[in-house]
Amino acid sequence: MLNETAYALGSNRSCIRELFEYGRRRAAVVGSENVFDFSLGNPSIPSPPEVDRAVVEILKDTPSLLVHGYTSAGGDFDTRRAISEDLNARFGASTQPEEFFLGCGAAPELTAVLGALAVPGGEVLAVAPYFPEYRPFTEGAGLRFRVVPPDVPSFQIDLSALENLLTERTQAVIINSPNNPSGVVYTRQTLQSLSRLLTRKARQFGHPIYLISDEPYRELAYGVEVPFVPDIYQDTVICYSYSKSLSLPGERIGYVYVPRRAADGERLLAAVAGAARARGHVCAPSLWQKVIARCASLGPDLHSYDRNRRAMYEGLTALGYEMAKPDGAFYLFVRAPGGDANAFSERAKARDVLVVPGDGFGCPGYFRVCYCVSLETIQRSLPVFGELIREF
Repeated sequence: MLNETAYALGSNRSCIRELFEYGRRRAAVVGSENVFDFSLGNPSIPSPPEVDRAVVEILKDTPSLLVHGYTSAGGDFDTRRAISEDLNARFGASTQPEEFFLGCGAAPELTAVLGALAVPGGEVLAVAPYFPEYRPFTEGAGLRFRVVPPDVPSFQIDLSALENLLTERTQAVIINSPNNPSGVVYTRQTLQSLSRLLTRKARQFGHPIYLISDEPYRELAYGVEVPFVPDIYQDTVICYSYSKSLSLPGERIGYVYVPRRAADGERLLAAVAGAARARGHVCAPSLWQKVIARCASLGPDLHSYDRNRRAMYEGLTALGYEMAKPDGAFYLFVRAPGGDANAFSERAKARDVLVVPGDGFGCPGYFRVCYCVSLETIQRSLPVFGELIREF
C-alpha cells in the first residue's frame, strides 16, 4: 500500500516544472533559440566571482575532513555569526548567531517552521498570489491551508480579507516579498498595518500569530525599500535562501531566523530544529556553509535583471497587457487577455511561448512571466506576444 497523497504529489509535477520539461523537449525539435521559455525562475546571472574564489580557496587550504565532514545540526557558528553581522550592518538589526538555524534552502526551512507550528486543528494563511508549494508544505505538516484573496490590481495585502480569515486556530501567516509571482514588494506601510492587525488578533485569541516571511528574493529589488520584517512585527520568522541572491539554487543553502524576543522564541527555534530532525535534516552542506561564512555580505549584480525587467514590462504594457509594476524578484504577473489564463497559456504554448497560469498561485486570470532569460529572448518574443493579444 502507498500513501496516495505522496503518490499524487510525486506523479503529477507542478505546472511550472511541466512547462519547463516541455520546453526542453521542444528545444530539441525546433532549437532552443526558437523556444521562449519564461516558465522557471532559474537565475540567469552568474554567482559573484568571490563565491567561486571562496570555493577554490576552501578546497585548497582547508583539511578535507573539515570541508566535507558534519557540522552541528544548527550550522557552523562562524557562518551563523557572519550572517548575523551582515544583517545587523545592513538593517541596523540586533540579531545574534544563536538565533539562526542553517538549512538546505528555503523550502526545507519552511517545512521545518510549519512542522514546529503543527498543532491539532491549526491553520496557516497564505497571501495570494503565493508560491504554489506553500500548500503541500502546509498540508504535509498536518495544518489547514487557507488563502487570503489577492489585492488586485496592486498585489499588496487585502487586510480586510485577511482579518476575516483569522481565527483562534490560526498559527501563522505566510508572506513573500519581493513576491513570486507578482514581483511586488510589500511597502513598509502595508507591513505596519499587517503588524497592527496581527498584534490585535493575537491578543484577542490569547496566543501568538507568527508571521513567516519567505525571503529568497530579498536582495532582488530595484530602487525600493525591502523592510526587515522582524523590526516591524516582533513575532516574525524569516526563511531565507541564497539561491537567488548569490545564484546558487542547486547548492541548497539558507537559514531560518527566529528572534529570541519573539513569543516563545527559544522554544520555537528548538521546535524548528526538532521538526527539521524529524524530516531527515542532519546539517546544511558543510562546504557551502564555509562559503557563506566568507560571502554573506555579497549581493547580486542587478543590472541585467533590471534591464530585462524594464524591457519586458515596457514591451508588454505597450502591447496592451496589464500588470502591477514589478519592483523586485524577476517575475511579471500579467492579466490574461480574455480572462482565462489556462487558455492563454495553451495558445502561447502552441507558439512556443511558455508562461505559467496563475491558478496554482491562488490567482486565476493571470499568468507569470519569468524574465531571468537573455535580453534577446525577450526582444524576440514581444512580436509573438503582440500576435497573441490581438487574437484575444
